[in-house]
Amino acid sequence: MLTVDTIAVKRGSKLALQNIAFTLAAGKTLAVVGESGAGKSTLIAAILGFLKPIQGQIAWSGQPVRSCRPALVMQEPRAAFNPVLPLRRSVLEPVVAAGQSVPEARIKRLCDGLEIKEEILERRPNEVSIGQAQRVGILRALIAAPPLVLFDEPLSALDAVTQKHTARLIRDLQAEEGFAALIVTHDLGYAVAHSDEIAVLRAGQIEEISTPQQFVTAPKAGYCQALRDAAIALGGLEAAA
Repeated sequence: MLTVDTIAVKRGSKLALQNIAFTLAAGKTLAVVGESGAGKSTLIAAILGFLKPIQGQIAWSGQPVRSCRPALVMQEPRAAFNPVLPLRRSVLEPVVAAGQSVPEARIKRLCDGLEIKEEILERRPNEVSIGQAQRVGILRALIAAPPLVLFDEPLSALDAVTQKHTARLIRDLQAEEGFAALIVTHDLGYAVAHSDEIAVLRAGQIEEISTPQQFVTAPKAGYCQALRDAAIALGGLEAAA
């Protein structure tokens, strides 16, 4: 279980996060939503240990998060790969770095689950589409079977059809693999459809954590109500009953 216990985080001299607290169990998904500059990427950096909280603690089952070797799916799909190497080399890099090996059967099973043709792995990043690169990025994140996967805007670079398809693949693989998922996204429709809880971040603080149903039908905070209403008006959510 990921535990974020009342943390505060600075970026430079600025307080970027404060009073952030939540838990995330294995097999569950927390979507973190909010406007640009709310602190979503800072939260990911703090969980991964790139930024150290000045207050509070972050742990995985009572141990430092790095002990569980969390994986990150980056917003820009091709950024995770060495541009001059075949994708297969980059996919296997986390496993090789850990001194492990991966059975070909696991590679095949994940490729099948993500609908990746294995010959794509012999190409370089600039030789595949954005959608293919995103799915290979998810493959790279899952290859070592991490218990915690962080997704930073995983659908933002994709067209609508590929977004829907990739979101379904992530949920299917999570059901199979059992990893905890934290997804940072601007897409409220995605958050409602594919998470167990939604945390609304505003100016470095959590306004509210609720289930998707609560977010759509009865958000408590005024800011959350405004977000919900704007999403409904733009067609991103079904109107609340």
